[in-house]
Amino acid sequence: MALNDKYNPQEIEDTWYAYWMENKYFHSTPDDREAYSIVIPPPNVTGVLHMGHMLNNTIQDVLVRRARMLGKNACWVPGTDHASIATEAKVVAKLKAEGIEKDSLTRDEFLAHAFEWKEKHGGIILEQLKKLGASCDWDRTAFTMDEGYSDSVIDTFVDLFKKGHIYRGTRMVNWDSSALTTVSDEEVIHKEVNGKLYYIRYKIVGSDETLTVATTRPETIFGDSAICINPEDERFKHLHGKKAIVPMINREVPIIQDEYVDVEFGTGCLKVTPAHDINDYELGKKHSLESINILNADGTLNESAQFFIGQDRFFARKQMEKALADHDALVKVEDYKNKVGFSERTDAVIEPRISMQWYVAMEKLAKPALDAVMQDDVKFHPPKFKNTYRHWMENVKDWCISRQLWWGHRIPAYYFGEGENDFVIAKSAEEALIAVQKRTGNNDLKIENLRQDEDVLDTWFSSWLWPISTFDSKAIEAGKDSISDELKYYFPTNDLVTAPEIMFFWVARMIIAGYEYLGEKPFSNVYYTGIVRDPQGRKMSKSLGNSPDPIELIKKHGADGVRVGMLLSSPAGNDLLFDEALCEQGRNFSNKLWNAYRLIHMWEAEEKPQPDYAKFAIEWFESKFTQSVEEINAHYDKFRMSDALMGSYKLVWDDFCSWFLEMVKPPYGDKIDVKTLAQVKDILENILKVLHPFMPFVTEALWQDMATRTTEEALIVAPWPVLSPVNDKVLNAFTQTANAITEVRNFRKQYQIAQKVALEVKVDKELGTEDFDLATFKKLSNVSECLTVSAKPEGHIGFIANGVNFYIPAGDNIDTEAEKLKIEEEINYLKGFLKSVDKKLSNERFVSSAPEAVVAIERKKQADAVEKLAQLESKLIEI
Repeated sequence: MALNDKYNPQEIEDTWYAYWMENKYFHSTPDDREAYSIVIPPPNVTGVLHMGHMLNNTIQDVLVRRARMLGKNACWVPGTDHASIATEAKVVAKLKAEGIEKDSLTRDEFLAHAFEWKEKHGGIILEQLKKLGASCDWDRTAFTMDEGYSDSVIDTFVDLFKKGHIYRGTRMVNWDSSALTTVSDEEVIHKEVNGKLYYIRYKIVGSDETLTVATTRPETIFGDSAICINPEDERFKHLHGKKAIVPMINREVPIIQDEYVDVEFGTGCLKVTPAHDINDYELGKKHSLESINILNADGTLNESAQFFIGQDRFFARKQMEKALADHDALVKVEDYKNKVGFSERTDAVIEPRISMQWYVAMEKLAKPALDAVMQDDVKFHPPKFKNTYRHWMENVKDWCISRQLWWGHRIPAYYFGEGENDFVIAKSAEEALIAVQKRTGNNDLKIENLRQDEDVLDTWFSSWLWPISTFDSKAIEAGKDSISDELKYYFPTNDLVTAPEIMFFWVARMIIAGYEYLGEKPFSNVYYTGIVRDPQGRKMSKSLGNSPDPIELIKKHGADGVRVGMLLSSPAGNDLLFDEALCEQGRNFSNKLWNAYRLIHMWEAEEKPQPDYAKFAIEWFESKFTQSVEEINAHYDKFRMSDALMGSYKLVWDDFCSWFLEMVKPPYGDKIDVKTLAQVKDILENILKVLHPFMPFVTEALWQDMATRTTEEALIVAPWPVLSPVNDKVLNAFTQTANAITEVRNFRKQYQIAQKVALEVKVDKELGTEDFDLATFKKLSNVSECLTVSAKPEGHIGFIANGVNFYIPAGDNIDTEAEKLKIEEEINYLKGFLKSVDKKLSNERFVSSAPEAVVAIERKKQADAVEKLAQLESKLIEI
């Protein structure tokens, strides 16, 4: 396609993405090349693209595109996660809006609605990623509830149960009363909230004495089973063995002793409600206390509470102040700030709840995964996250994997009786029946006599298989000695790009699964991105209204501009303070590249000798290119993506555009020589290669416009640049030459001499040696003549560059009298300033009493003024 004069990303992005898709550049099948594989952190099927996705997937695409150019067989597996809680909530809300309650449907009817919703909304985020330029192998798009993938999840449950790693038990769990399911500890977000502290009076049985207990949840007193005091607390030793009366319901409960109670904290008395607090639950088990559940699953009070039956717990809490006062049980109420757990999925306040659930015993499984990271078999970038990982893995808790939902992988437990252990684990109902018949000896049992567990598995129980089951859904069942050739080729994957907040949800568990099922790591490197924040440092969110729509950003600045903007200030593991100005800077960079190409494209060439300045420019830039790309490669190796981009940015903006093109550009009205133009185009091709991972659209468009290319010659599969040796002498010569050119330009600016005015320059040291290129100096400085002199000629103004004195005649271009007057005014000002500083520093009282830092600042001012004054006085003499 013909290129426009102005860069318009909308006109090229769809075209080149379609070209890449049509020619299947993203698709990978095993061959004799080295594999490079990476799996996308599967976004929730409910999701739409947000700024965190933009950052994460841009980094992945950069890694994948560069791997292709390095000649590797790059495979980036995309897909989505079924997201049990979030998706079920969406479907329930949709049905409710249509007048349909979930409870009125059968499980199969509800799942039909859920799959219909998934088909309609589930692919939105993947389509949006295409707008970003994501070069995923879309033919491999996976979903955690695909038939084959689901089989692997069930295979895993069956296998772990047989090995003794999965068990069923009654424990205290985190209950989401909105989603009506348990959630894991990692899915509980603790927030500081403004609440109240209620001081409640408990009477002692057979006495007029009372105990005062403070609580933020007064409604839970209806579930109290004891009052606990420290056995060493002298204030309450006389109450050992006595009982207290729970206010309002008049239940007598024992006063127990336990070192758990902090004598110095609060009133020194603790109400114990085993059914509604994790610490109380442990105390209850230790002291054999009754667990009284006063809450329904939806957070309303049940009949065991005796008061506020059917009312929401928060409504009951508001009523408790008056109710306690009416029963003469309220001592006082104080405002109080405390941390409260909220469900990450629904933002509902978490209620501790005793429940029968399924668990994975983690301690033995975690050991190989801990060693893998500590020994750097799996490298974390940045490595600071190793300590966080180690702490969690060394203190790992058993994983509650059951969820009280319908959307998800149903637990393959089949019950045949009412006893706690009257169940079998099997992949299907048919297999379960055979197992039950064998266990009971009753061959008359039918499938209808079995009852499958109603719960589904935690979403993360499926996604921890992602690097395995996306390549081979039968690998778990087959075992590591019988995995497919495809899995052998792509596993372990190379790199994982993810956020540190799911280090335990996902990263740790994938490492566990890798070692448990394939005996090796699932990936070699984990790159942790930071959180995208606004310029005020706030995390971007819809509720704050501070998160821009990524698709709108792409429309405004182009995908390349947004990609560059996101990565310009995004060091690994550190948060990104995002400002839309970064995307504008990214677009400006695309414009700069576009215009540089157009400039070269407009040059006409003819057969003639190559000028000396062009020879020097080519020699210098080839060495500079090698030097820069070696640094860029090193940044890639260390996963310093922002540094790799900045190195590329400077190479193009500063070195290529600001210097190199000016050095080789033919004089106005002239044609460039054929050899130089060919070399310039070769250099530009290498630059497009280096930039392509970061800016795939604009680079492919320019690459294709430069020459007629076959599909095998597209930039997306072009080889990464082969580097020439570095010529240090040429690099040094450029530095010396550029310094002199800059000083001449500064001289022109200072004395307002136009660039078109040619200057005669005299120097006190011969130029044109191997450490200075005279031809380039004369061309870029517009110097007509450069002569060597032994002393400063009369009527010249001098400056120093690289230790060489340069002299330029004042001539008619410079008003020496006006310049002298200007310098004299500045000298007089500096003398006055210096006088005031000297006076302050000669004051012994100031020097002895002022802070040392303040005195140091004044001494610095003095030294700077003296140095500047000497320079001006010397300059005045020279004019």
